[in-house]
Amino acid sequence: MAGSKTVVLAALFANGAIAVLKFGGFLLTQSPAMLSETYHSISDTGNQVFLLIGLRYGGKDPTRSHPFGYGKAQFFYSFLVSVMLFGIAGWESAKHGFEALTGHGRVLSRQASLLGYQFPGVWVNYSVLLGGIAFESYAFAKAYAEMKRQIDRHGWSGFREAFSRTSDTTTLTALTEDTVALLGLVFALVGIFLTEQTGDHVYDAGAALLIGFLLMGFAVALAWENKRLLLGESLPKADEKELRRVIAEWPEVSEVVDFRTVYFGPNDVVVTADVAFRSELDTASMDEAISALEDALREANPALSKVYVEPETGVDRGERGTAD
Repeated sequence: MAGSKTVVLAALFANGAIAVLKFGGFLLTQSPAMLSETYHSISDTGNQVFLLIGLRYGGKDPTRSHPFGYGKAQFFYSFLVSVMLFGIAGWESAKHGFEALTGHGRVLSRQASLLGYQFPGVWVNYSVLLGGIAFESYAFAKAYAEMKRQIDRHGWSGFREAFSRTSDTTTLTALTEDTVALLGLVFALVGIFLTEQTGDHVYDAGAALLIGFLLMGFAVALAWENKRLLLGESLPKADEKELRRVIAEWPEVSEVVDFRTVYFGPNDVVVTADVAFRSELDTASMDEAISALEDALREANPALSKVYVEPETGVDRGERGTAD
């Protein structure tokens, strides 16, 4: 939680500062790419606010109406970020880029004016974009380090596996935002440079259109990843198999009748297991076996917040169930 909050605060600081700079650059030069990047940074700043709300709300203690806590709030706000803010920013960016390409929008001005002074407008954009790359690189480094720490802790093969398996959607969203932000800045920088060198405004407008498509594409990807957790995804199959093995090999266990897991928040997993114990166990021995088994499951996977092992009544079959 602390690592995620640091990542979000770093991104909030970076995006807020960059949004002001980009908007100033757009006012001075009327560049479509700078306008797209302004929408981008404003949306990113709003994203961080939503993510902070999700972190704060998700940390609330369980109540009678929410006995498993509010951890899924982080999934909801991350989903909201991806759909509303990323989608809106992407659509607006693409729209302005398309309008500029078709001759109905703003085009880059070669001269900028401030307090009566005239100067080459392109250097305003270069300064803003290079400053943006510096700020975003700082935020990206924070998010990258936190995700790398999680990869090392879970033993994942890399970022591709982490993207599909992590339950820390806050860090995932921040890392995705920062990656898209750096790509968008590079697109804008290249588009403005080519327009300045050739005098053809298609490059600047095309950069704005590409930034819009980039935003919308990542919005869809993030929404899909958050959807799986909002709908109650279980642990990955390999993790479930390991937990089932722990139960099946427990000395007092005869059979694993039913086994289920579900995420209720980042690194907050609930496990329920219906277990047939050996018939010779009395009530006291069964209670001790259940407590020891629950402790063993938590030790096998630290992400488990609640473990419920329920004894199944029936005839002892004299053999243990196998883990699927």
